[in-house]
Amino acid sequence: MILFLILGLLVGALAIIFTFQNIATITVVFLVWQFEGSLALIIVLAIVAGMIMGMFLLMPEALRKRFQISKLKDRNVELKDELTVTKAEVISEKGKVAANNAYLDNLEKNPKA
Repeated sequence: MILFLILGLLVGALAIIFTFQNIATITVVFLVWQFEGSLALIIVLAIVAGMIMGMFLLMPEALRKRFQISKLKDRNVELKDELTVTKAEVISEKGKVAANNAYLDNLEKNPKA
């Protein structure tokens, strides 16, 4: 926990140093818009814009995987239910087989001639 606090303070200090060293005002022109701001602010905005675009590009795949996981969880529940029913049927059939074996053993011991 203390390590994350130290790392956070270090990154914050580096960000402040970066900001103070890049206070020159620059103009960015994009199509018909024109932006003026410090170099540090423009760089940070460009990084944030890139992160947002990356998130939008990754979102369809993440949603597809979430949907697939949901379907697989539902299928897993169905299969568990089916397994429970099948186990009950197997136990029932084992009981029938045991009863038939007991009947056959009884016939072998006491044949009716």
